[in-house]
Amino acid sequence: MDIKTDMNYFSNSCPECGGKIIPVQEKGENVCRKCGLVVNERILDISHSGKRAFTKQEKEKRARTGSPISILLPDMGLSTIIDKSGIKSPDLKRAAKWNSRMTWDKRNMLIATTELKRIGSNLNLPTHIKKAAIRLYIEAFKKKLLRGRSINGMVAACLYFACRKSNIPRTLQEILDETSISAKNVRRCYRTLIRELKLKAPSTDPISLIPRFIAELALNTDDEKTTIKILKAFTSNFSISGKDPKGLCAGALYLVCKARKKRVSQKEIANLVGVTEVTLRSRYKEIVKKLNIRV
Repeated sequence: MDIKTDMNYFSNSCPECGGKIIPVQEKGENVCRKCGLVVNERILDISHSGKRAFTKQEKEKRARTGSPISILLPDMGLSTIIDKSGIKSPDLKRAAKWNSRMTWDKRNMLIATTELKRIGSNLNLPTHIKKAAIRLYIEAFKKKLLRGRSINGMVAACLYFACRKSNIPRTLQEILDETSISAKNVRRCYRTLIRELKLKAPSTDPISLIPRFIAELALNTDDEKTTIKILKAFTSNFSISGKDPKGLCAGALYLVCKARKKRVSQKEIANLVGVTEVTLRSRYKEIVKKLNIRV
């Protein structure tokens, strides 16, 4: 490259017509906007350098930048794995073996993230809920709240709190169905999180649970709108503190089914929602009495 060409490389004007030079990153060229002259064919593409985000079609970028950093990975994806298959020296094999040993902190986080991702996948929870839950678990681990408590129980409690905080319609019973820990253990871990981390326990909105129950009972849209309307009238005029949101849902659903002569029994609704038939009848009578509804 001579001096004249070198000056044109760094200039913003075309050497032929004096037009403005623009980069075309798709082709890796510098082109004159006015006359179309290709000033330079090889430019450095820095548009993707250092970025860790990628799509399925960008396999080349993944090979260059590696997997994206995520809090759902126990080591944040930054650990180095040594392949032992090609090592012949016993000293190097011993070094690789010691390098692969994990401390209790890392092993604890590995167990917790594996359990959390398993439950989250089974319940189809969004990624931001799983990330919020693992952040809460890390905070509890740093406060040494795991001593004497089950890892899986604390994971379930963190997931339940994250769902309630983001108004995700998942009940505690659904989370308990995906884990082998008892309900008493999970509730104890949940109360410990609220007390020790000074969190505000958000209340579950019963209205957010209605669409799923309506779909599972095979009811129509009008039934859903009526049920939501009844619950809105009840929650806006009367206190629901201390009442199970699932019980209110069951009572409202039974009221709508009975008023519209749907062939749905109390037992069917109670088993679906996850409450007893006694709770269903109590909430049903309370809604009918306080809202003055004639069935």
